[in-house]
Amino acid sequence: MPICYHCGTDIPESFHCTNCGQSYCSLHKEPIVHECNIVVESLTLRPQQATPSIVSPNQVMTQSTPQSNMSGGAIRGTDDGTYTWYRQEQTVPENAFDPDSGISFKGIFLAHKSELTHLLIAVIIIYVIGFISFYSSVGSAYLWTLFILAGFYVSAFLLHELGHRQVALHFKLQTKFRLLTYGLLMTLISLGRFALPGAVVVLGLDKISRKTGLCKAAGPFINLIYGIILFIISFIIPKSLYPLNNIFCIGAYLNFMLGSFNMIPFGILDGQNIWKWKKKVYFGLVGSLVPLLIITIVITYTSLGVSLYS
Repeated sequence: MPICYHCGTDIPESFHCTNCGQSYCSLHKEPIVHECNIVVESLTLRPQQATPSIVSPNQVMTQSTPQSNMSGGAIRGTDDGTYTWYRQEQTVPENAFDPDSGISFKGIFLAHKSELTHLLIAVIIIYVIGFISFYSSVGSAYLWTLFILAGFYVSAFLLHELGHRQVALHFKLQTKFRLLTYGLLMTLISLGRFALPGAVVVLGLDKISRKTGLCKAAGPFINLIYGIILFIISFIIPKSLYPLNNIFCIGAYLNFMLGSFNMIPFGILDGQNIWKWKKKVYFGLVGSLVPLLIITIVITYTSLGVSLYS
């Protein structure tokens, strides 16, 4: 049975990457997920003394060190001194995002620019998209609300991504927010209907584990908490300030929508990793986000919102 080059697990169906030439499971088939360019770079490195050579998962090589226990409790060494290497044990340079690291990140726009630059560009794009998206639904008397709505749109996206980032930093993983070439292209082609100019890139996540699950769950969880706070505030604001109170409800809706969408257990969305890690966490988040999403949709798109807030 084939073995995933990234996590080393047996897989009934493998996916071949034409860029690095390795095979992966369905979870790690995307180049950005299996850190494809680091694989390409590592395959060209010369092994140093006392360091095991980089070989394919199905191969072994002899080294001078005895049996070795690797992280996560997985034993890669054997009694006869041979050693099997899997992707998650590849040493990622400490400064992988640095221009001098020698690592080429394909699929990332302006790969070696500062994280602040990437964040600023993404915030501007999301804000403009939010402003344009809400323009047609806001009357001329309430044009000031566009700035608040666009701000909620940006903050829902930004806090989601920073949630991933902060948990990754907690686990001492290398992580930065990065603009994605494909995401920028899709955002442009769809005229903002598909708004994903960038995402937090985390290096070092391998098998589905508590570390992976918590990193992925952080984004939807932040949207859940932020959305609940905005929803509560919408009822605290006096009715005399309408439509400001209704605007906060829409901000809550945007967070519940983003969080719920990312819980879809498909592709590189957060839901797939959370589902495979712990079903209770998955259903807990879905069971909280989806009902609140439905409630805020009803309030936002029916006359109920007017009767509640005005």
